[in-house]
Amino acid sequence: MNEIQQSFARQGLVRPREGRVLGGVCAGLGRRFGIAPWPARLLFVLLLMVIPGSQVLVYPILWILMPSEEQVEVRSPQGPPAAAA
Repeated sequence: MNEIQQSFARQGLVRPREGRVLGGVCAGLGRRFGIAPWPARLLFVLLLMVIPGSQVLVYPILWILMPSEEQVEVRSPQGPPAAAA
């Protein structure tokens, strides 16, 4: 499981601390692809409506597999993150 989460983190797929509504999956996907959180949520819902029943599976699976920003910062070997000015 850690290998999968590390792979997601390397690709920029992390659940942000801010902008979460439920688990932060759509906010993380939006951030990765350069989309604001709300349009990303709408796109996510529209895409999942194409495949019936997938909403029940995809979101929780991504929630489990995508690491939180806190987890990524704790595992980061570069030291503490730089403070935002």
